[in-house]
Amino acid sequence: MKSEHEGSVESGSGPELLDGLVSLDKDSQLQRGLKSRHIQFLALGGAIGTGLFVGSGGILALVGPLPLWLGYLSQMFVVWCVMNAIAEMTTYLPMRGITLPYFTNRYVDSSLAFAAGWNYWYAYAILVAAEASAGAILLDYWDTPVHAAVWITIILIVCLALNIIAVEVFGEAEFWFASIKLITILGLIITGIVIMAGGAPNREAIGFGTWNDPGAIKPYVATGSWGNFLAYWTAFVRAGFSFITSPELIGLAAGETVAPRRNIPKAARRFLYRLAIFYGVSSLILGCLVRSDHPRLLSPESNANASPWVIGIQEAGIGGLNHVINAAILTSAWSAGNAFLYSGSRILYSLAATGQAPHIFTRTTRRGVPYAAVLGTWSLGLLAYLNVSENGATVFTWFMNISTISGFIAWIVVLITYLRFRSALKFQGLLDTLPFKTIGQPYLSWFVLVLISLLTLTNGFQVFAIKAADGGFDYKNFLAAYITIPAFLLLYVGHKIVYRTPLAKPLADIDVVTGKKEMDEWCEGDVKPVPKNWLQRVWFWIA
Repeated sequence: MKSEHEGSVESGSGPELLDGLVSLDKDSQLQRGLKSRHIQFLALGGAIGTGLFVGSGGILALVGPLPLWLGYLSQMFVVWCVMNAIAEMTTYLPMRGITLPYFTNRYVDSSLAFAAGWNYWYAYAILVAAEASAGAILLDYWDTPVHAAVWITIILIVCLALNIIAVEVFGEAEFWFASIKLITILGLIITGIVIMAGGAPNREAIGFGTWNDPGAIKPYVATGSWGNFLAYWTAFVRAGFSFITSPELIGLAAGETVAPRRNIPKAARRFLYRLAIFYGVSSLILGCLVRSDHPRLLSPESNANASPWVIGIQEAGIGGLNHVINAAILTSAWSAGNAFLYSGSRILYSLAATGQAPHIFTRTTRRGVPYAAVLGTWSLGLLAYLNVSENGATVFTWFMNISTISGFIAWIVVLITYLRFRSALKFQGLLDTLPFKTIGQPYLSWFVLVLISLLTLTNGFQVFAIKAADGGFDYKNFLAAYITIPAFLLLYVGHKIVYRTPLAKPLADIDVVTGKKEMDEWCEGDVKPVPKNWLQRVWFWIA
C-alpha cells in the first residue's frame, strides 16, 4: 500500500521520473560527472568558512581555548553521525534528482518534508546575510573610510550578479574559491605550529602559554565546575555554525556522482579524517595563538574587525602575512555567500515547482536561471544592514544563532527520516539489502537525535541568566536563539491541519522498494579501478 504521492512513476516524452522529482532513466544515470574527490571537496568547502575563520574568535573570547577545542571535537562527532545516516540512505537509492526533503516525504510524512524544505531555504537565506556581515567585519580591518553599509551593498550586489547575470562563471569561481579556502587553512595550520615552536620573527616559543595565562577555560554564566561545563556546552552549540549544511552536500551530490555506491561511502569515511585535520588541529592551534581576552576578538563589548587568525599572525610579528590571510578569508566569506544564495534559490525554486511555494518563484530567464527565486532568497540577505545600527559582532552572532538552530533542526529531521527508513527496512525484511552500513546503528542515531534536540532547546539558555545591557530581559538574543523553532512548528502544524496528513506513515506503507531494482542494475556495471603502481595506490587512497 502506498501513500497518495508515493511511488508514482511518470512517463511520457521526457525521462522516466519517480514522484515527478527523481530520475530512473538509464540514460540520465550515465550523465553523472562527480567523482569521489569532487564530492569530498564540495563538503569540505562547505564546512571550511566563516565559522572557522571568524566565528571561532567569538567562541574563544567567550569561553576560552579548551572549550573551543572540545566544542569543535564534539560537533565533529555529531556531523559524522549525521553524515553516516545520509550516506546510508543515499547509497540505497542514489537516484538523480534526490533531495533530503524527498526522502523525508517518502519515509516519514509530507508535512515534515514541507517544513524541512522551507527550513533549508530559511537557513541558506540567513547565511547569505551572515556572510555579508562577516565580509563587512573583515573589510573594516583595513580601517578604510568607507561605511560598512557600502561594503555590504557591494558584497550583496556581486553575489546577486554572479547568480543571475554571470551564472556560467559561478561553478568555476566556486572551485577556485574553495581551493583558496583549503590552501589557506593548511597554510594557517603550518604557520601556527611554526609560531608555537618559536619560528616567528619575535622568536618567542609560545606553546600552550595562553592556556595558563589568561587560562584554558573562562567559566560561563556560573562559577566552578558548573561554569566550566556551561562554557563547554556553549562552545558545543556555537561550533555548530561551522558545520551546518555541510553533511547534506554529500547527500545532494549523490544523484550526480559516478559509482555512488562506491564513492559516497568512501567520501563519508574520509570526511571525518579531513574534519579532524582542519577543525580538530586548527581549533587547538588557534587557542594557543591568541589570548582569549584579546580586545580585537569578536564580542558584544568590542569593535572587532579581524579574524582571530589574522590577530595571531599580527601578534607574532610576521609582516604582511596578516593582510594576505585577511584577504583570503574575505574571499571565503564572499564565496560562501555566493554558494548559499545559489543553494537557497534552487531550494525555493524546487518548492515552487512542487506547489509548496508561490508559483512566481518558478520564473526563469531564457538561460534557465530562476531569477525570481534568486531575488527572493537574496532579499532576506538584506538583513545584513542591521550592522549599520548595531555592533557588527553582535549582528554576526545573531545570524550565527539563527542559522545554527535551522541547521540543527535540519539534522533532527534527517535523523528522524533515517530511523523511519531503517525501521521500514527491518519491518519489511529488507535490512540486509543495505549496500552501506555504518557502525552503532540505530542506537547512535537515537543518541545524536536526543543530543541535537538538547542543543537546540538550550542554545539560548544564557538569556535567562544574563540581563541585557539596560538591565532588562535580553529579548534580541532570545529571538535570535529561539525564533526558528516556532517558525518550523508553524509550517509543520499548518501543513498538517490543511492537508490532514497522519502523524507518520505506517511502516508497512513506507515505500523502500520503488527505484531499488533500477539502481541495483545500474550500479552492477561499476568496476572498481585497480591501481597500477604505488603512486596510483596513494592517489586512490587520498581521493
